[in-house]
Amino acid sequence: MNKLIKIALLGTFVASVSIPSFADGDAVKGERVFKKCAACHSLVEGKNGLGPSLAGVLGRTSGTMEGYKFSPAMTDAAVVWSEENLAEYLQKPSTFIKGTKMTFPGIKGAKGHEQIEDLIAFLKK
Repeated sequence: MNKLIKIALLGTFVASVSIPSFADGDAVKGERVFKKCAACHSLVEGKNGLGPSLAGVLGRTSGTMEGYKFSPAMTDAAVVWSEENLAEYLQKPSTFIKGTKMTFPGIKGAKGHEQIEDLIAFLKK
């Protein structure tokens, strides 16, 4: 096998194991994970609590929810929330956006990746 093909196959393999897959998330389990978020966040559009509403969060730019006062860090970050960067944020919010008001320490541990996949599947509904 030629060297270029080997490199391409290796790159494809590395990408497939290092990029999280959200297609396998379980929305029913994600609804249970969301209970951790529900103390501060709503899923009703425009209904903000301690945190902004998460209705339609995917595809929205950070710091732009009407009627919610974001930290300057969140507004300045101007992150368009995708499944990938939301997953990274949920692991450790204060590292992803330094200066965020969100005090939640993050979803970690052995089951953390699975819980994040499930939560994102739920938020996509």
